[in-house]
Formats: sequence, C-alpha cells, structure tokens
Amino acid sequence: MLLIDRGEKTWECLVRPGKKLRTGAQLSFGDGQLTAEVAEVLDNGNRLVRFQYEGIFLEILEQLGKMPLPPYIKEELQDGERYQTVYSKEVGSAAAPTAGLHFTKELLESIEAMGVRVCYVTLHVGLGTFRPVKAENIDDHEMHSEYCIVSAETADTINRTKREGGRVICVGTTSCRTIESWAGEDGTLKESAGWTNIFIYPGYQFKALDCLITNFHLPESTLIMLISALAGREQVLAAYEEAVRKRYRFFSFGDAMLIY
Repeated sequence: MLLIDRGEKTWECLVRPGKKLRTGAQLSFGDGQLTAEVAEVLDNGNRLVRFQYEGIFLEILEQLGKMPLPPYIKEELQDGERYQTVYSKEVGSAAAPTAGLHFTKELLESIEAMGVRVCYVTLHVGLGTFRPVKAENIDDHEMHSEYCIVSAETADTINRTKREGGRVICVGTTSCRTIESWAGEDGTLKESAGWTNIFIYPGYQFKALDCLITNFHLPESTLIMLISALAGREQVLAAYEEAVRKRYRFFSFGDAMLIY
C-alpha cells in the first residue's frame, strides 16, 4: 500500500509479507509495466520503495492498483468514487475521511442555502489514525504524522465565524485535527501547511472547534478518545450503548453523530 510520496519516485509503503521484502528486493507489476526496488526498511516496519516506469504514475496506478479498503469491507467496490467524499480533490490519503461520506452535493447546497459558510481543509489520512492504543500510559502512545493544509480562504472563513459569534462545525476527526493543529490559543487560524501528529484525548482544550460530525469509531482508538475529549467519556459511552442496542452501523459506511 502506498502511504507517503517521499519524492524522486520513492514512496513509503506498507508491505506484506514483510520478511521477504528486505532492502534490495525487486518487484514487478503488470508484466513489467511498473517495477520497483525496496530501498530501505524503516523503524516502523514500513518500506521505502523506489519505482521505475514510463508515463504518468497515477495513470499506471489506476490500471494496475486497487483502492485500499478497511478489512471489514469484504466486497470490492465497483465504483471507487463510493469511497470518496463528493468534495475530494487532492490525492494523498491512505483512507477516506468517512464522516464526509454522508454528504451529497444536494445536501451541501441546501446547507449553504441556509446561510452556513462551507469551507474545506486537506489532511492526508495515514494508517496511524486507525491503529489501536496499546500503551498503558496514554502519553506513551506515538501518533504518526499526517500532512494537512488550511487555505487562506478557510482560515478567513473560520476567523470571521468566530468573530461574529458563530459555531465552527467540523465534519470528521480529520478536519478537527487539522484546524486544531494550526489554531492559535485564541482560536484564530492563518494559512498553514505541514505535518501534524496532534493527539487529542480527554483533558484537551479545543481552540477552534465547537461541534463535530463524526462516525461511530472502534474502541481503544485515538478517534474515540478525541470525541471523548469533546463530549465527555460518560456521554460517549452512553451514546455507544444506545447505538449497539439500536443496531446502528459502525465505521466507514455507518451512522454518524453530531456532538455539540
């Protein structure tokens, strides 16, 4: 799985089986249309893989590759756009920001017609977001870095909303982590881009976000810790008990909640 573009045709990748793919291992895809060499084994077990090809890399990937899907989705999607938000633009995430899957173009238009200002951020979701927390001490959990961007237009929209007494509602934990990464202590933002490894858990004081639309997440995940920081652990547990009792759908194509 391609994770991060490290430049010069080299990508950080998740590989299986790892034991066979040591430094110098040679790979071939599509009868040699795409070849690669493992350049380095990283401390986290991922590999730096250097690719060789003729043409446009993304077009080759469209021909030879498959969209990575969570393990609980057993069937291949016939239409890859089903695992994209309607407003997705940039290539780079290892997974979809699934809270955004609830929105259609028509719904966004009706929201804007109500006077809600809609703006966008970019965060290239990494696999570290979904890894369970195994450390006994929460402070010992290492968050993997993800690249995120706040445009000048988005920063201005959020700042104006705050000044006028409005609420900032993020769609998804990815959007939340992005604006909280770049918000000042007074909650204001400016145009920003870079890597973030922000870890939000109970006790965190939110600077920019007021409300959150999000899916129901896995237990022991950093995502459920984030929503517990916003809603409180007891309220989150009560909501999950209700969701289990009413047989809500969880995860990527599941139900969502509004926390305010």
